[in-house]
Amino acid sequence: MERKQFQLGDIVQMKKNHPCGSNEMEIIRMGMDIRIKCVGCKHSVLIPRAKFEKNMKKVLRSAASETDASSSE
Repeated sequence: MERKQFQLGDIVQMKKNHPCGSNEMEIIRMGMDIRIKCVGCKHSVLIPRAKFEKNMKKVLRSAASETDASSSE
């Protein structure tokens, strides 16, 4: 199975909604554990990388594409 590609600053969609109702999270720290911040209520959670990869659906907005777009203007 192919590993999911994500990086620091990406906005990702999770399989389950956060209790506030949003399922969009921003990756704010990466390592063995990943810290994600809810886009809706700004609450941050530290979860193991394996659990994060299992529960992540897809990358909605990539940080790399946003910086490329702003530098080309």
